[in-house]
Amino acid sequence: MESMEAKLPQNPPHKTHKLVLCAQICLRIVAISTAFAATWTIVNAKETVVVFGLQFDARYTYSSAFKFFAFANAIACGFTSLSLMFVLLIFRHGRFTPSNFFFLFLHDLFMMSLILSGVAAGTAIGFVGRYGNSHAGWSEICDRLKKYCDKVTTSMVLSYLSVICLVVLTVISAGKSRQIMV
Repeated sequence: MESMEAKLPQNPPHKTHKLVLCAQICLRIVAISTAFAATWTIVNAKETVVVFGLQFDARYTYSSAFKFFAFANAIACGFTSLSLMFVLLIFRHGRFTPSNFFFLFLHDLFMMSLILSGVAAGTAIGFVGRYGNSHAGWSEICDRLKKYCDKVTTSMVLSYLSVICLVVLTVISAGKSRQIMV
């Protein structure tokens, strides 16, 4: 048994920490980019259409769910940018302690929860806008406001990508915060 363990290559702890931190940096950059793009897309989603001589205007500010979605993504983008700076400081100074990873775990968990709640609210209203609700008497609007609905859908997809990145970051940080330093 000992000869089998001797044959397996052992990665030095410092090298694995650097690999994890590089993965965290890349995932944080993707999370920041997608959250920023989702915010930018929903804020710029505007369309005006004339139906039967009446002018209808669609903007994200007309829905409290879309406002919450936009602000949740903007806040998460800002705080994830701050956490990226924290990760870069850890990487630069070599402070690979479980407590640092625990703080990252808490941050990632909060930001993932914030974006997930915002995208869930936005998806619910977007679903009603696209398909309507015959029981409540709400008709779909996306057949008339196609450009607006396409931008909202794009924004939701970008936000779901940000959630996926933050879930992976949460799992990585949770795992690293439980490791005993050698």
